[in-house]
Order: sequence, then structure tokens, then C-alpha cells
Amino acid sequence: ELKREFTIVIVTHNMQQAARVSDRTAFFTTEVNEKGQRTGVLVEVDRTEKIFTTPSDQRTEDYITGRFG
Repeated sequence: ELKREFTIVIVTHNMQQAARVSDRTAFFTTEVNEKGQRTGVLVEVDRTEKIFTTPSDQRTEDYITGRFG
């Protein structure tokens, strides 16, 4: 399999696709400062199963359960 020799990065907003095809998942979001400027933030990265069942950060849980995004 390719994953034994290569790292493949897939960027998607489709949570079903991410859960199906990945071994590890990272959740990124943006934060807005007082001037309205947005900065990208890596919220958490872990095994896909853990991200989708017991995420460590409330923002991740809110996103994967559809509370925002």
C-alpha cells in the first residue's frame, strides 16, 4: 500500500470522508483578533478514531458534531 512508503495529506470539510480514509486527523480552525484579522490555528491532531469519538478539545467536538462550521 502507498501509506507504507508515503504520507498523503487530504484536506476536506467532509467529515465522513475524513473518517473513512485516514489513520490520523488534524483539526484546524481560525481565530479572529481584535482588529478582525484571522489566524489559522491547529487545534488538535490524533488518531482518527479518537478525534471522532473522544476529541480532546471542545472546538473539535463542536465541529465534528455540526454545532458550527
